[in-house]
Parts: sequence; C-alpha cells; structure tokens
Amino acid sequence: MASLTKVSILTRRSIRLGIYGIIGIIILRALILNAIRVYRHYFPPPPPPPTVSFGRLPALPFPKKDGIEGLSFTLETPEGVLPTLPSQAKVYFMPKLSPHLLSLDAAKEKAKALGFSPEGVEVTETVYKFPNPKVPAELQISIVSGVFSISYNLGEDPTPLETIPPASEIAAAKVRSFLSSGGVLPEDLTGPTIPEFVKLEEGKIVGAISLSESDFIKINFFRKNFDNLPSLTPSPEKGNVWFIVSGSYEKEKLIISGQFHHFPVEESQNATYPIKTSQAAWEELTAGKAYLASIGEPEVKNRVIRRVYLAYYDPGVPADFYQPIIVFEGDKNFVAYVPAVTSDYYGE
Repeated sequence: MASLTKVSILTRRSIRLGIYGIIGIIILRALILNAIRVYRHYFPPPPPPPTVSFGRLPALPFPKKDGIEGLSFTLETPEGVLPTLPSQAKVYFMPKLSPHLLSLDAAKEKAKALGFSPEGVEVTETVYKFPNPKVPAELQISIVSGVFSISYNLGEDPTPLETIPPASEIAAAKVRSFLSSGGVLPEDLTGPTIPEFVKLEEGKIVGAISLSESDFIKINFFRKNFDNLPSLTPSPEKGNVWFIVSGSYEKEKLIISGQFHHFPVEESQNATYPIKTSQAAWEELTAGKAYLASIGEPEVKNRVIRRVYLAYYDPGVPADFYQPIIVFEGDKNFVAYVPAVTSDYYGE
C-alpha cells in the first residue's frame, strides 16, 4: 500500500514538473520571439540590392515653366531636420499605346457608350469629334491614346445653370458612374478627389468662393497610392482626370466639361532603383534644379519648407515609366519636385 502511495506521489510530482516545464518553454519561446522582434525593429536586415532592371531611366516629363529668380529656402520641418528616406523605391513600367486597324472603331464604341453619336468627324489623323444627339455637347477623343475631352455649349443651352450643383461626394460618384458606363473607369483611379467650386462669368468658367455661389462643381481625380506613396500631378491640386458637374437630373446635361488624361501602369512589371538622400535632393532644390509644381505667392522670395516626402509623379502624358519623386512642401502653397532616382540611373 505504501509503495502505491509513493508511486502516486511521484507520478503527480512528475506531472506537475512536466506542466511547469511546458509552461516554462512557452514563456521562454515567447521571450525569445519578442526579443527577436524588438531587435529586428531597431536593427532591420538591409534590403536586397536594387534590381535596376530597366537600365537608365528617361528624364521625367516635367512641363516647361518659368522659374522665379532669387528664391531662398528655410527648412522648418516638425523634426527640425531633413527626414531619412528609403534607400530604394520601385519604378513601374507604362506600356506604350499605338494605333491599330480597329482604333477608330473602338473610339466609336466608346463614344456611343458615353452617350454620344458614333458618327464622328475627323479633326486630325488621330483625333475625332463626336456630337451628342440630344444636347449641344461634344466628345473629342484621340484614337491612339484614348485621351478625351467633353465640352458643353452653355450659350446654346443654359439650362444646366438653373440647378444647384451637387455635393462633392455625390458629384464624384456620378462621374465614376458615367465613366464606368462607358467602360473607361481605370481601376487605379481610386485615390483622393479634390473638389473646386466654379461658376460661369462672362462666358468663361472661373473659380467660386463656395458651393452656394457656384454654378457647377469641378472634381479632380487622382490615382491610388503605389507602395503607400501618393500620386502627384504636374499641378498638385489639379487631377489629370477632371470633370465639371452640374446639378441637372438629365444624364446628357450632367457633364459640362472634362479632361481625361490617364495612361496605364503595369504594377506587375516593376524594378527597384536607388533613391537620393533627402540632403542631396535639398541641395538640388536650393541650387534651382527642382521643378516648381506650385509657386504660391510669387512675391514671397524666401520659402519655408515644412514637409519632405516621397511620392510618384503622374505626368498626364505618355511616358515609359511611373517614377518616384521627392516632394518639398512649404508655406504659401509652395510645392517642388526633385527626381528621386539617383543620377547614376537617371537619364538625361
């Protein structure tokens, strides 16, 4: 009997020790994994070297703009110093568009889907105009690139002026529905939208102070983020795709004007390239080598830079690659771009 009691005690003791051992192993494993995570957070492994698969890149197609002489810059970021940028970023391939035998037929189908007559008029060898059969509006489209514009003759039919323009969210949704109905809503045009209040003044569309004083609302559309980096156009507040929307309930009178300059990006075809340091980009800015995307108030000669970050440049014209830029934002609506890829891989 005593022997059985001893065996029972030893068994229970072994079970307890086994449980304690398992718990200890679990705690030790958790501590080790947590230590590894902390170490990797503060000492991350270096990224693989850039692939630079596309070779030397062509120059970014910045528009020609007159600079402002005598600009000086003061850095006043929240941290007080230039940020540390990633050592590399992706460059995406943009496929070239070329005409083919069915280009005109495709343009006619697009015009019809958007509510215009498929019977177009040739403007140039690659550009056609398509009238709207119900209202004085026309669609002009490039049969090569797919770039198109819409215009409405308010002098001939001013009835769209009689309605109150919709809220920006509703206007954006209506434009997306309009583009989708024509099969021309790009999948990556899901970035932010920037509204502008506009009105008709002396036969021209001009800015308005508020929605209550406006005749229409203009919606600027932007691409989605790529690698968590925003997409910026030659003018940061202006989309390459924009439409002026009325408050009319008639579909044909919804779009008063619009421009669609969008070129596809092949996300699956990309390569990594080395990126300039923020200090190198700053030196280019102060040396007058940056593209001034938004001057703001031209009489202000000293510009205070508040923010420096990476973005992608969406030129709104045919390009070979979708490339990163380093952005400098400052007071008085000042914005400047510097090509982000190092000069070793940046074309002339």
